[in-house]
Amino acid sequence: MKFKTLLAGVALLSLPLTGMASVKKAPEQMSEETRACVACHKKNNPGLVQQWGSSKHYRANVGCYECHQADEGDKDAYIHDEKKVKKLISTIVSPKDCNNCHSKEVKEMTESHHAYAGNILGSLDNLLAEVIEGNSNFKTDAFPDGNSAIAVNGCWQCHGAPVKVNEDGALDPATWPNTGIGRINPDGTKGACTACHQRHEFSAAQARHPNTCGKCHLGPDHPQKEIYEESKHGIAFFANVGKMNLDNEKWVVGEDYIAAPTCATCHMSATRSQGVTHDVGARISWNNRPKVSVRPEVADKHMGLPGANVGWEERRDNMKDVCSACHEDEFVENFYQQYDAVINVYNEKFGKPGVELIKLAQPLRRNKPKFSNKIDWVYFELWHHEGRRGRMGASMMAPDYTHWHGMYEVAQHFYTEFIPELEEMIDRGNASGDPEKQKAAKALQAKLDETLNADNHKWFLGKVDPEKAAARKAAAKKFNEKYK
Repeated sequence: MKFKTLLAGVALLSLPLTGMASVKKAPEQMSEETRACVACHKKNNPGLVQQWGSSKHYRANVGCYECHQADEGDKDAYIHDEKKVKKLISTIVSPKDCNNCHSKEVKEMTESHHAYAGNILGSLDNLLAEVIEGNSNFKTDAFPDGNSAIAVNGCWQCHGAPVKVNEDGALDPATWPNTGIGRINPDGTKGACTACHQRHEFSAAQARHPNTCGKCHLGPDHPQKEIYEESKHGIAFFANVGKMNLDNEKWVVGEDYIAAPTCATCHMSATRSQGVTHDVGARISWNNRPKVSVRPEVADKHMGLPGANVGWEERRDNMKDVCSACHEDEFVENFYQQYDAVINVYNEKFGKPGVELIKLAQPLRRNKPKFSNKIDWVYFELWHHEGRRGRMGASMMAPDYTHWHGMYEVAQHFYTEFIPELEEMIDRGNASGDPEKQKAAKALQAKLDETLNADNHKWFLGKVDPEKAAARKAAAKKFNEKYK
């Protein structure tokens, strides 16, 4: 008997309930196949059956078989219970399956950045988890040469990874369980609906709650959950969660709830003039993930997404429409001016110069592998951690993350770690006796001099405009007189 046959008794109802492999609409009554599944799983997994019993799927007669039914030739298809059920099913329910009933939602999600989160597998983030933090000692049938347990349990659980089906039909334990939002399924589809819609109840209230997004959107490099909790929006939500009407069928901001917005409110949920969208980038006007913030259509073009044809102005109007449910126009317009100003400061003062300087520093590295030089760590955290925190903090009105956890640390490490490391590399290059390194050191020194003598940085060299210096001194004097 296959391993998967043994596993199915436990796993079948721990999986998503979504679209049907061959049925295009909900059955008029509960199928005999699903009744047989439920009769067995009531004994083995009563909690999961109860979750399903509380779902819309149950009320629509959509059950175990309608969602897990597989087609001949599916990579992960197998006969479940060869003695009784004798039905071809698959453990994973993919967006392709969900599409049978939820085509609009699947199209929006699979064309969004969420579906492409698995692209992290070739990034510096994954390099850290695979090599620098971890090792290759986690060996499975799909990875006989080993894999990193840190990547499997860390990166992949949010971003997703290709799910491997072993020769015996079992899902490889290095790749399953996995509900990463960009999971690459055996049928080739990208995404996992269960990343947001927790099986088997698929509660709307749960999906609308900010803690759902917090599974992945928190931590030093993307602390949206912490940022939200610090913001006035988050404060209002947690103070008034009982007034949020989270389990209401219709959930339109300004009509069905007014206490606070959640992540879903701003990025996905319905307004008075917009429907629900599963493209989380449809209302974002800056992409603050890269070293230098870019407009979202630029990032979408690089990834070959349809969003390349949707300008940031249209996306911003979409978000302003959300804001208008509670805020008048002047408030919204002024917020965006404040936000844009922070992005411009980061981009022009630190982002763009940082990119140019680190590029010129590459020939002067002491060792070749990434993260074997201190400069790698300093620069990585400068944009990937601190730079993101400052920009994301401003995007969601969290002052502490904009300043102390964000731009303060960007500035601190730019001036006290990044520049000193560059200067040390220049000195080593000049003293190396290697004409190529000396040439590289000269080019880096020229760019560093140009950067530090620019208006944004010349304070570091003591070249502050006398008039501005006098105004600053006068302000400091008044402050000291108040509090001395």
